[in-house]
Amino acid sequence: MRARTGALLAAATLTAATACSSADGAAGGGSTVQVVVGYQSKTINTVTAGTLLRAQGYFEQRLAELGKQNGKTYTVSWQDYDSGAPITAQMLADKTDIGSMGDYPLLINGSRAQEAGGPGTRLVSVTGYNLLGALNSVVVPKDSPAHTLADLKGRKVSTSVGSAADGTLVQALRKAGVPDDGIQKQNQQPAVGASALKAGGVDALAQFVAWPGAVVFAGDGRLLYDGAALARPTLHGVVVRQKFGTERPEVVNAFLAAQQDATEYLNEQPLAASRKVAEATGLPAEVVHLYNGPNGIATFGTELRPELLTALREDVPFLKSVGVLKALDLDAFVDPSYLAKAALPAVPPARIAGTDELCGLPVTDPALAGELWLEGEESTRPAADPGCLLKAVKAAEAGGKKLRAAYVPDAATGTRWFADHDLWVRDGAKLLPFTTEDGAKAYLAAHPDARQLSYREALAAS
Repeated sequence: MRARTGALLAAATLTAATACSSADGAAGGGSTVQVVVGYQSKTINTVTAGTLLRAQGYFEQRLAELGKQNGKTYTVSWQDYDSGAPITAQMLADKTDIGSMGDYPLLINGSRAQEAGGPGTRLVSVTGYNLLGALNSVVVPKDSPAHTLADLKGRKVSTSVGSAADGTLVQALRKAGVPDDGIQKQNQQPAVGASALKAGGVDALAQFVAWPGAVVFAGDGRLLYDGAALARPTLHGVVVRQKFGTERPEVVNAFLAAQQDATEYLNEQPLAASRKVAEATGLPAEVVHLYNGPNGIATFGTELRPELLTALREDVPFLKSVGVLKALDLDAFVDPSYLAKAALPAVPPARIAGTDELCGLPVTDPALAGELWLEGEESTRPAADPGCLLKAVKAAEAGGKKLRAAYVPDAATGTRWFADHDLWVRDGAKLLPFTTEDGAKAYLAAHPDARQLSYREALAAS
C-alpha cells in the first residue's frame, strides 16, 4: 500500500457538508465541483465505498490530485443512510451522484431510474460479496422456541422490505414450505428491528450485515438461519448517476481508484481497518472483524465478477414476482466501462495465514482456519483448524487472558462465526462447528456416531 501524505489535511480541506448535487455546479464548467456520495455506514460490507473510504480520506486525496492537474476544486458531501432506498430516492431527484447499496436495492435503483427516463443510473463496481449468500441471516431471541425457519410460521418477523435480507427471508421461507403470507412481516429499519427483537416486540429479525452478528455478539439472540444455506450469491456495489458520470468521468474514475485504495488497506491491514470502521460506526470491533476480517463473511473487491452478474440476472424475476420491480434492462444498467478505464488490478482478499504456534501447524486452509483475538494484544492469532482454535482458547483462559473473539468457519457452509455461539459436534477426533441448529442436525443425521456438544464441552474435549 503506497504511502498517502497529507491525508488528514486533504480530508479536512475538501470535505464539505453540502446537500447539493454536482449536476448544477459542474455542468456550467465552474472551478468548483460538488460531489454528493450516499452510503450506509453500518452496512459494513460497503465500507470500501463508504465508511472506511471516508475515514481514510482516500477520495478527497484522489480529487486533490485531480485538482492539481485541471485547476478545479472538489468538495465532497457524505450522506449517511440506514438502507439503500433513500439513496435511490436522492439519486432520482438528482441530489446524490454516487451511492453504495445491496444487490436488491441496486436492481430497484436501476429499474426506477430506467422507468423515470433519461440517462438513468449505472452499476459500476462491487464492494463486498459472499458467493453463498451468508451476508443475510435470520436471528431469534436466545430462548425462542423456533429451531427452524418453518417454526416462524404465523410469527412477527422484522425486516427491511425490498432489501437483500428480505429477499433471502422470502426465498428461504418458500424453500421451507412457508408461503409469503405465512408470517407477520414488520417493515422496519435494521436498528428498529434489532431493538424490537431485544424488547420482545418481534419473534425474529431478518437483516443484512452487520445486524445479525451484532445481535448475537451482544447476547440478545442466536442465529436461526444462515443465508449461506440458500447458496445464492449476494453482493453490494456502487451505482452512479449516468448524467453525472458522463459530465464528470474523471470524478468517477477518482472514486473507483479511491475505492481500490480502501480495498487494499482493508485486505492488507484487516484488524486496523476493523477498528477504524468500529470507531466510525459505534459497532463493536469484534462484529466488524467477523464480517470484514481475513476469511470474513464478506470478500472485498471491485470487480464485476461473472457469477455476481449472473446472480443479479436471476434476482430480477424474483423481484418482479414480489412486486418491487417492474422491469429492468440489466445489460444497460451494468456498465463495466468505468472499471475498464480505471484499469485497476485485482486485489487479493485477506486470508488467515502464518503458523499455529500451539499446534505447530501452518495455517493454509480457509475452510478450517480460525482466528483468536485476545484482550490487550495488538494482533490476532491464527489457528490451523477448529480443534486448534479451541485449544488456543482453553490455553488463553488458563493463562488468565480475556477473550475478545474467536472466529471459526462453519463445517458445512464455511460461514465464519463466533466460536462461543456455534453449535459443536464431535465426530471421532474431530470437533466441528456449525452456525445453526439446522446445520448441526443435518450433519448428525448423516453421521450417527457423532454427538452434539456445548461450547464448553467442546473446549474441554479439545
